[in-house]
Amino acid sequence: MTPFLTVKNLTKRFGGLIAVKGVEFSVNPNEILGIIGPNGAGKTTLFNLLSGFYQADKGEIIFKGESVNGLRPYEICKKGIVRTFQVVRPFLELTVLENVLSGSFNRLNKFATAYEEACRVVEFAGLAEKRNFLGRHLTIADRKRLELAKAIATSPTVILLDEVMAGLNPVETTSVMELIRRLRETGVTIMVIEHVMRAIMALADRLIVLNHGVKIAEGSPRDIAKDGNVIKAYLGTEYQIA
Repeated sequence: MTPFLTVKNLTKRFGGLIAVKGVEFSVNPNEILGIIGPNGAGKTTLFNLLSGFYQADKGEIIFKGESVNGLRPYEICKKGIVRTFQVVRPFLELTVLENVLSGSFNRLNKFATAYEEACRVVEFAGLAEKRNFLGRHLTIADRKRLELAKAIATSPTVILLDEVMAGLNPVETTSVMELIRRLRETGVTIMVIEHVMRAIMALADRLIVLNHGVKIAEGSPRDIAKDGNVIKAYLGTEYQIA
């Protein structure tokens, strides 16, 4: 399978701190790729680079055979790469449907078509019963779903999920996992930053592990769970996959 997103020698500095150093990997179509590692490992910085919120000091991001280095976030979004944020910020005075509609205008210019797509995404995300709720009235779990729905509404090829299950209880986590699996079934490729090991080990086809901005391991969840470097840097003990 030919990868359609490739990262080569990606490096980002903030003053004397190297947040991401020489990171390289590829993403295959319709894959769920997990990104794990301790706090401060460079995971969110990596997403900021991929989505255009930061510009790399060195290295290249190639999407569908084309470099996207230097593009702004909205330009990268139009090409098909969109991200969610760890701290969700819905438009508080807009309804759920209006929030999602803001995403569907990324690709669609006619209101009727964009509205129809927003309604479909709201239903897909399990928010249909709350479509007229204001963003400020949603629970954390529903705000997480709304964040994901806004991203889906942009019609992405690749979606970057930054700790979308953080702060959720086990039932809510399972529900979001099911939503992510259904999203993959629609043909979307997914990259996920996650600390909830139960979730990421069950979801991911492959994992990349960062530590101090460096990729220290890459492989299947089963291989990563018993990797000595990963255990030492992050897991603490060998993770038992059910």
